[in-house]
Amino acid sequence: MAPEERPYEKCERYGVSSLSNIELLAILLRNGTKGESSLNLAKRILYNASSGDGLLSLHDWSSEQLLALNGIGRVKTIQIMSLLELAKRLAMARAESGLNFKEPASIARYYMEDLRHNKQEVMKLLLLNSKNTLIDSTNIAKGTVNSSVITPRELFIIALQKHAVSIILMHNHPSGDPMPSKEDVLLTRRIYEAGAMLGVELLDHIVIGNNCYVSLREKGFL
Repeated sequence: MAPEERPYEKCERYGVSSLSNIELLAILLRNGTKGESSLNLAKRILYNASSGDGLLSLHDWSSEQLLALNGIGRVKTIQIMSLLELAKRLAMARAESGLNFKEPASIARYYMEDLRHNKQEVMKLLLLNSKNTLIDSTNIAKGTVNSSVITPRELFIIALQKHAVSIILMHNHPSGDPMPSKEDVLLTRRIYEAGAMLGVELLDHIVIGNNCYVSLREKGFL
């Protein structure tokens, strides 16, 4: 490879924006293996039949899958997983300045990267005080999110223990389509009614899709 085509030299000469996704990942990996360059290794990770196609496919890899990939050991696995976590935290930090728990778009933007890449449904409970300030957040379910798995009782035990005045529910749809299901609507109404009796208001239930969301309050279900 000509010196000017090597990722490090190319970055120094033309700037980091000149690098392809493969070249950026190759720099992170630092080196390849015997018989394979870091560029070929990066290409195999990004363009693998079992993981999707391109940069977003990085989110499809688990630690176990990476470790099983020829040429990827413990150190490179940690490097890649750290990159994904850093990207998620960067997105959340950027959205934090505009975070307003009265605005569904603001909430969805803040939690988008935390939820949209999950391959299973994850329900998150946000606990707020009388000033609509976040007290705490916790994941209360993973897998099937519906009224047969989540009961108002367990939600409000947590809310009352934390002295929450109001709550917000969030969960993702792995399909990428945030349109609420009948179960989503049923669960929302049950929790809203239970909260009204206990004096803990359900402000919203937000469903996260692939870079999109639906607020059940905005849709008129609350």
